[in-house]
Amino acid sequence: MRAEQKDAEALTELVGIIWQESPEELAETIGNYMNSEDSAVFAESMDGRFVGVALCGLRRDYVEGCDTSPVGYLEGVSIREGYRGRGIARRLVAECEQWAREKGCTEFASDCELTNTASLNFHLSIGFSEENRIICFKKTL
Repeated sequence: MRAEQKDAEALTELVGIIWQESPEELAETIGNYMNSEDSAVFAESMDGRFVGVALCGLRRDYVEGCDTSPVGYLEGVSIREGYRGRGIARRLVAECEQWAREKGCTEFASDCELTNTASLNFHLSIGFSEENRIICFKKTL
C-alpha cells in the first residue's frame, strides 16, 4: 500500500535500519518522499504495525547501466527482523516498479554497498542484473 503522511513517524524505525539518521531527520526524509511527485513510499503492515517499507523515486541524472530518463529508482527497502523471507520486500519493490511505470519509466534501478551481500542476493533474486561495481572517493579540501 502507498504510505501516507500520517504514517511517516511510524515508519522511521524501519527506514532507520537502512539510513543512519536521527528520528527527526528520518521523519523529514520520509515526509519529503511522500510529498513529492517524483517519489513514493510503500509500506506493508502485519500484526498491527509496519513490517516493511520501500522508498522509490525518479532519477533524471545518469543512472549506471540505464539508457533512458527518468529512471525509476529503488532508494531503499527495509523489512523488520522476524518478517524477512516472506516475500514482503519483493511485493514492495513490485509496487515501486508499478509506480515507476505509471510515471513513464521503462527502466528501474537500485544500488547497494559492495559488502552488502544480502542486498546483492536479494536484488539478483528479484530480477535485477548487476551493471557495475565502483569505489567512491573523497578528499577534504
